[in-house]
Amino acid sequence: MIEAVGEVRRLGAHGGGAALELACRFAGEPLATGESVAVSGACLTVRQTAAAGFTADLSPETLARTTLGRLRPGSRVNLERSLRLGDRLGGHLVLGHVDAATAVLAVREQQGFRSLRVEVPQQLAAEVAEKGSIAIDGVSLTVAALGEGWLEVALIPATLAATTLAALRAGDRINLETDVLAKYVRRALGRSEGALAALWESFGRAEG
Repeated sequence: MIEAVGEVRRLGAHGGGAALELACRFAGEPLATGESVAVSGACLTVRQTAAAGFTADLSPETLARTTLGRLRPGSRVNLERSLRLGDRLGGHLVLGHVDAATAVLAVREQQGFRSLRVEVPQQLAAEVAEKGSIAIDGVSLTVAALGEGWLEVALIPATLAATTLAALRAGDRINLETDVLAKYVRRALGRSEGALAALWESFGRAEG
């Protein structure tokens, strides 16, 4: 669950990657060096703390696979600290291991609610199920509809108020993370997309 929305102070080259400086405030105990924080869905390690923010390094892999390299001063990002064992789980397990940076295809208003359609890369399609879980920019969501190359999620007013998702428009890039359980099931089935699709279909019927 998103705990805070932070603001980018600076993004600059650092070694073979980049350094990201964020302004943010968390409730409770202060951040510690070495702590993990998910930034718009990408798990980063706190390199240095400040009175009202922190700095983290972005590896070449993070820059290649996520949207973080596109951030600019003033950009707003979703922030979540690591879940402690025993904490209440308000969504599904999000690891902060972004699978792909993909595009928002359409945004539709629905009387205070909002429907978001995003592109699903072909290599991830077998890991997405209708009524299953997905993370968009670190926000745990339920797949409301699914089609060839896309999925839709419904955003409630509380999500729109507490995250950056309200600012998304068609053409924007987002970080997509599929459910970790889907990854392991796919691996166990030998990457058989047909077998996994059949399993997800039966899962959707059971949930419905």
